[in-house]
Amino acid sequence: MPAIVIMLLAFLGGGLLATQAPTNAILARAGGSPVLAALVSFAVGGAALLAVWLVTGDRGGLANLRGVPWYAWLGGFYGALFVGVAAYAAPRIGLASLITIGIAGQVIMALLLDHLGALGLPRVPVSAMRVVGALLVLGGVVLVRRG
Repeated sequence: MPAIVIMLLAFLGGGLLATQAPTNAILARAGGSPVLAALVSFAVGGAALLAVWLVTGDRGGLANLRGVPWYAWLGGFYGALFVGVAAYAAPRIGLASLITIGIAGQVIMALLLDHLGALGLPRVPVSAMRVVGALLVLGGVVLVRRG
């Protein structure tokens, strides 16, 4: 797949991710719990992924999952934590603040993981330009919060 298509898909995914917090906030308000909202969100997402998995015939190597390190199973936990936090935080601090703060956290963690070459990633050392980029993102958080 060409890089431009991958970048457009990432852009679309990011845009749709921004809609997840307010829709889950609606569920949280109606159900009285951000945890319930996150559970419903993951159940619907899980059902959608199961349907796509069954329809596409992309079975992968399920037996190979037994050999992955314990921390490889935590991705869903991280996602569930963020979805629950987002359902709670979006109506309290605003969607733009939630998203920019979340992105700042992602960029800082990404710099650390890249620098260490952690979790099977290629090692990409922290550079002055990468730090400036992260500082610009943090500046964006301040501007969005004060705006």
